Amino acid sequence: MKINNSIKSIAIGSFDGIHIAHQALIERAEAVVVIERNGGYLTPGYKRTLYTDKPCYFYHFDKIRGFSPEAFVAKLETDFPHLEKIVVGYDFSFGKARAGNTKLLTELFEKEVEIVPEICYEKIPVHSRTIKAYLQEGEVEMANRLLGRNYRIDGTVIRGQGLGAKELVPTLNLKVRNYQLPKEGVYATKTLIEGQWLESVSFVGHRVTTDGSFAVETHIIDRTITYTSFEEIWVAFHALIRPNQKFNSLDALRIQIVKDIKTAATLLR
Repeated sequence: MKINNSIKSIAIGSFDGIHIAHQALIERAEAVVVIERNGGYLTPGYKRTLYTDKPCYFYHFDKIRGFSPEAFVAKLETDFPHLEKIVVGYDFSFGKARAGNTKLLTELFEKEVEIVPEICYEKIPVHSRTIKAYLQEGEVEMANRLLGRNYRIDGTVIRGQGLGAKELVPTLNLKVRNYQLPKEGVYATKTLIEGQWLESVSFVGHRVTTDGSFAVETHIIDRTITYTSFEEIWVAFHALIRPNQKFNSLDALRIQIVKDIKTAATLLR
């Protein structure tokens, strides 16, 4: 981690999602210190940097989990020798076994500590876990409000069953890693391909009508896209159209998919 040694103020946290509460911390500092954990992210790893123009520095949790609160603050002061201000959320904890809290931080760091109170949206406390819960219920629109943007995932295009193009509609099948996926179902989405956000309808879940396998796939509305055009794409979720369901035949599924595409187009336009 190469650090700009002139930095005087930092915001510290996990910043998973860089949601509207995180933004309230970040706007008060010159740089962001991310405590990186493992798995189930709203925004994994370096992809947090896509949602802020502030420089981000990463401490992996496994590397610092054994630090005492005193050792953690000493590391910050070493890594940022001109540090004058630390910004944290009201529930910030640090050090081995979460031994440190905001009160202890103000005692250990002799300069300014700014503690940002809980941020709410329409009386809903904004936390990453809250956003994950909304996604798990398929309430994408509320999750998006708390994020301050549409929820996005990215994945690598892989070969699917081949059934879509032959019997249903053509889709791009994605291999997605490390993201919290929304509830199984069909969504109105936009898909980023070669720099352009295209209207799409996407499926997340088990293919209960066909082979039962889990899939994340997206159909680009009114556009033909070939498998070999690119390798990695982004999908932004706008609204849940319907939960996952089993159909008695491919014909019944095809009819529903046509309806889903029309619904998605209406929602997106």
